[in-house]
Amino acid sequence: MVLVSGNKLLQKAKKGCYAVGAFNTNNLEITKAVIAAAVETNSPVFLQLSSGALKYGGFELAGLALAFARKVPVPVAVHLDHGLSFELARECINFGFSSVMIDGSSLPFAKNIAVTKKVVAIAHKRNVAVEAELGQLKGREDEVFSARHTYTDPSAAAKFVKLTNVDSLAVAIGTSHGAYKFKGAPKIDLQRLKEIGKLVDVPLVLHGASSVNHSLVAAANRYGARLSSAQGVPEPQIKKAVKLGVCKVNEDTDLRIAFTGAVRKFLKENPSAYDPREVLSPATEAMKAVVMRRIRVLGSENRA
Repeated sequence: MVLVSGNKLLQKAKKGCYAVGAFNTNNLEITKAVIAAAVETNSPVFLQLSSGALKYGGFELAGLALAFARKVPVPVAVHLDHGLSFELARECINFGFSSVMIDGSSLPFAKNIAVTKKVVAIAHKRNVAVEAELGQLKGREDEVFSARHTYTDPSAAAKFVKLTNVDSLAVAIGTSHGAYKFKGAPKIDLQRLKEIGKLVDVPLVLHGASSVNHSLVAAANRYGARLSSAQGVPEPQIKKAVKLGVCKVNEDTDLRIAFTGAVRKFLKENPSAYDPREVLSPATEAMKAVVMRRIRVLGSENRA
């Protein structure tokens, strides 16, 4: 299967009323886990790299993602997550990414529109999809940080999409980046999402949507982690969001927790181990299981 445009995946998801999982990768093991899960479930996926991932692994890491995407039998879009500048988005487009996010959510409305239009202008010439964001999620993801929620205004979202011709829009409806998304009962603003969906005709994207599965947290804590108050977005709420027009759901935190828990467990049980391949193989399998579960929650299994 050739590398595909992110827009192709999202338009098919929109018609089919399911969502495509978007999984952040920072190394070989995460990339292998995501691709293996997609192949086993016959599902499309976004394999995405943030600016932090590119700083950590360089464009060599992106090249690895592209190499995997081009050889597997399921459709894969390689995506820039939270691109904070026109220059980075352009660099990723030129490198071969099939989808990019330009995140101008921290900018004034007019400046967000202006930078998004610039990226759309160069991306569409190369059949590269563009995701933008309106509103801000509380929490930190790599270089993206906000101390508070700024919810997406439905009418502003409609105006933004019309003026930018963007392919998809990430919306802020109460989710957060990181492992500590809620202090009280987990809840996202599904009514706001419904109102946005009535006014916006492009696929919607949900960031900060890791479920922070209790079994993953418990496994990590059992072997020395300290994640006792971590909680994420319940899977039933994610399913409801998909029914209301969300076509792409991002996943990062659960992969990190699964990775950490599996490495801690292996080293505790195998204190004489020193081969990185032995240490990291269980972590790869743990992350693969996370991806497969998310694919099934989103309804993208057998949609390749």
